[in-house]
Amino acid sequence: MTKKVRGAGSAKRTRRATINRQTTETQIRGKLVIDGKGKYDIRTGIRFFDHMLELFTRHGGFDLTLRATGDLDVDQHHTVEDVGIALGEATLRALGDRKGINRAGYFVMPMDETLGVAAIDLSGRPHAVVDLKLKVERVGDLQSELIADFFDGFASAARANVHVVVLYGRSSHHHVEAVFKAFARALRVACARDARMAKMLPSTKGLL
Repeated sequence: MTKKVRGAGSAKRTRRATINRQTTETQIRGKLVIDGKGKYDIRTGIRFFDHMLELFTRHGGFDLTLRATGDLDVDQHHTVEDVGIALGEATLRALGDRKGINRAGYFVMPMDETLGVAAIDLSGRPHAVVDLKLKVERVGDLQSELIADFFDGFASAARANVHVVVLYGRSSHHHVEAVFKAFARALRVACARDARMAKMLPSTKGLL
């Protein structure tokens, strides 16, 4: 298994990273731009998953090009989890030394009758808590239990605390859509630069 992620973050440059993750189960290539315009071109072979990643890109104000080819004839698990890992790696790399960023962010997202919440801390300590209150096996063509694996993969690779929770709602589609939108907007805040702290690492430990 080989992994390669290239990119750089800087207080003056557009923060971006390219992804080339190749395993025996998945092949993932793409590019993530943190300081983007919400543009996307995404194909994973799972259409509902594509839609959620499109929402992530647009609501985060990122740019994302992603091509994922996985062993969908076996299961969706490897594809969904590895995309989460690849995006987490790209985010970590694109942010560079992380000086001057907010580091943490949260967002409360209403989606009609549903209310979703996401909170993120780019703390250097990976942990994910996912509670979507889903009672169906699939949402669209996506296996619903794998959504937790996506967020866990992202948190592990980005070395971040990621909490996504649905407080209430009826529609399973809205549950998932609300948390992806909230996650995108929380990450957007966490990645945003604070001019007052431009040369400072957002930690009293001196390390993230």
